[in-house]
Amino acid sequence: MAASREKFSSQVSPDLLAAMREVARNEGRHFQAVLEDAMREYLDNKARQKVRPEVMAHFHAGLERNRRLYELLAQ
Repeated sequence: MAASREKFSSQVSPDLLAAMREVARNEGRHFQAVLEDAMREYLDNKARQKVRPEVMAHFHAGLERNRRLYELLAQ
């Protein structure tokens, strides 16, 4: 059974569109498959980049607290 698809319309720079079409042509794939892969990878990357603010606050506090140690280790 084929996955359902939904048509949509958008706009993109001509250079980017040409590059995506070139990738599809070079790989012998349909443009929509390449676009779908690109969208999926973008969303996966976004999901991996999410760091809770409190985690980053602890990270930065640790950097400040141990700054001198890190400077000595770097020498």
